[in-house]
Amino acid sequence: MSLKNVRFIKSAVKPEDYPPADKPEVAIVGRSNVGKSSLINAIFKKSVAKVSSTPGKTRLINFFTFNDDIYFVDLPGYGFASVSQKERLNWQKMIENYLLNRENLKLIIMLVDTRYPPTNLDILMKQWLESFEKPYIVVGTKIDKLNQSEKAKAKKIIKDTLELDENVPILLVSSKEGTGIDNLISEIFNRVKE
Repeated sequence: MSLKNVRFIKSAVKPEDYPPADKPEVAIVGRSNVGKSSLINAIFKKSVAKVSSTPGKTRLINFFTFNDDIYFVDLPGYGFASVSQKERLNWQKMIENYLLNRENLKLIIMLVDTRYPPTNLDILMKQWLESFEKPYIVVGTKIDKLNQSEKAKAKKIIKDTLELDENVPILLVSSKEGTGIDNLISEIFNRVKE
């Protein structure tokens, strides 16, 4: 798959700041430090999203284009970012507003860290997505830290903890090594074209 014109478009907070809803959109959600920015860079095969070792650095909704055909959207992480309760509520409102009202949103990629069982916040996010009938897939990150048997175990723990239906795929990836990225790209394109 050739990558042309892979680039950052803009950051936004309010709907009036979003780019035009003129292409299908894929949003990436997950808790702070799960590897959202690293995954975007691995998909794009270039460093377009800022990666930080400090959780909670993404504080805006960041829009990117992939081959000028699809928008990719990096949403602020939920969870243990060291910010005030007020700011956390503002983020939550900003994310919910985006997920509920963006009419060209075709797919949500929910990230979970394969090294740990999904958290209560991950469970709440999955329930929220299903309650609003949002199309989503689950991607387990950081599999380079696991051996073969741990990967199979992690996939089962994710499926059982989140109580996922058979029709919700769980893809395992390593942004660092590139493992599983091509499969994820194929899954994204197949679902966005539906």
